[in-house]
Amino acid sequence: MSEIKLPEQWVKPYGDTLGDGRVQLSFTLPVSLDETAKEGAKRLALQMGLEEPAVVHAESMGQGFSFFVVYGQCKYQVDLSALQVAKPEFEVLDKDGINAKIAKHMGRRMVVIGATIETDAHTVGIDAIMNMKGYNGHKGLESYHEIRALNLGAQVDSEVLVARAIEEKADVILVSQVVTQKNIHLDNLTRLADILEAEGLREKVVLIVGGPRISHELAKELGYDAGFGTKTYAEDVASFAIHEWIQRFKGAEAHV
Repeated sequence: MSEIKLPEQWVKPYGDTLGDGRVQLSFTLPVSLDETAKEGAKRLALQMGLEEPAVVHAESMGQGFSFFVVYGQCKYQVDLSALQVAKPEFEVLDKDGINAKIAKHMGRRMVVIGATIETDAHTVGIDAIMNMKGYNGHKGLESYHEIRALNLGAQVDSEVLVARAIEEKADVILVSQVVTQKNIHLDNLTRLADILEAEGLREKVVLIVGGPRISHELAKELGYDAGFGTKTYAEDVASFAIHEWIQRFKGAEAHV
């Protein structure tokens, strides 16, 4: 069968008029603010490939540091039809649909344990998914009567999370990672996956990670079942969790 080729879809940044390539770029330089620093910011934008760059805002960030906002014109474009982006394949259900599916296929409450691990102290993401009130009108997992949601909060050691998952007989482990200085989130997530593997638990739980710099492709590379970025709600996570649980455990039973 011949491969179906999608029509080309070339796009470039939009500012004032379609296709003008206008972009806004911000960055900090480790120098005091003066005219030389401003010119340096402009030259850097040129080297990045921006045409007609202009420094539209410059501000001192303290001794030896300056912040810049630069406008410029991007000359490049990209063909979206040529891109393939990895994403989890599952049907997103509403709260009632998720509860019904868990009751039908598990016959008990699904146990979901969540935390922000290691040195990461940010709880906004994990709270938005786990807590009763949820976020932006989307109720969290604590409001699902077929889910027992345990939110351990922030700065939880990976060993503590795994031990609690064993104690609670968790079906799903949900991890949030926001702090990414020097890519520490990659080390944290790898370490958790390694601990689960060493304990013989990796294949017994659905392992999910979320965060602003998380993609599904990255999550899979790190040994997770799925990764979710921004604009993710509880129903997205819960829908994937029960879908994956059925595929892994009910599917295995069907072949016994």
